[in-house]
Amino acid sequence: MFSFNMFDHPIPRAFQNRFSTQYRCYSVSMLAGPNDRSDVEKGGKIIMPPSALDQLSRLNITYPMLFKLTNKNSDRMTHCGVLEFVADEGICYLPHWMMQNLLLEEGGLVQVESVNLMVATYSKFQPQSPDFLDITNPKAVLENALRNFACLTTGDVIAINYNEKIYELRVMETKPDKAVSIIECDMNVDFDAPLGYKEPERRYKVPEEPTEEEGDPGTWTDMDMRFRAFTGSGNRLDGKKKGIEPSPVPIDPSDIKRGIPNYEYKVGRITFIRNSRPQPRKTAEDEDSEFIAFSGEGQSLRKKATP
Repeated sequence: MFSFNMFDHPIPRAFQNRFSTQYRCYSVSMLAGPNDRSDVEKGGKIIMPPSALDQLSRLNITYPMLFKLTNKNSDRMTHCGVLEFVADEGICYLPHWMMQNLLLEEGGLVQVESVNLMVATYSKFQPQSPDFLDITNPKAVLENALRNFACLTTGDVIAINYNEKIYELRVMETKPDKAVSIIECDMNVDFDAPLGYKEPERRYKVPEEPTEEEGDPGTWTDMDMRFRAFTGSGNRLDGKKKGIEPSPVPIDPSDIKRGIPNYEYKVGRITFIRNSRPQPRKTAEDEDSEFIAFSGEGQSLRKKATP
């Protein structure tokens, strides 16, 4: 007799331990209950039904539980963690920013698969608004916000809440893979320039060329604002103002000295200018009247008798 066994080969262990199912997704605001679940909006974790926990416990999966979410209609995907298993059967609740990344509407179908991700070592973010620059310590704010996230995916736009304001950041790069786990990791964080940010332009002062009016000595008196000694008014101890009127001395245009530019200036060269008077040239009379040592005549206190 012949026997045919169609399942001769064992099913790989990777497929045995894989969780994959479809849910209808809704935003957290649709979650029924008296408690406010705004904490779900501040992170990157979802809420799944209790049947998912029962199925996951039977599989030999690795912890922490990480999932890959895929919208097959738009071919968009992201990664997330799980916060609780309290949703209704066939339904999962996602943060609003995650539904925007997946282009999902309320009640849309999403594929949920369990995955294993590498631990992150580096990530780079780009703020979507220049308002993010108003934060004093953005790295500390981001580090505190990422505690509510389980993983990061390159290309996602995450949302963080700080001082009752929502800031959106695009994940530009992650290492060592495009999707990484950030649970208990030592990750270096870098920021790109915010979207729409422009560097302030530096304005350089262009030296103005001298005009014809500046060359007229008559206008120098109006331009001269230098200190002039003894031109102020005095005050008397008795409070009277008699005889304390200032008597300014008029400025002679010839007294105003203007600098002469050095047209032979070269970059990197320093010239020391000393104001020294040129010595007069020697004439023939000056040469004859040169000083000769010990050439004078002596004088005596005692008068010599005349013969």
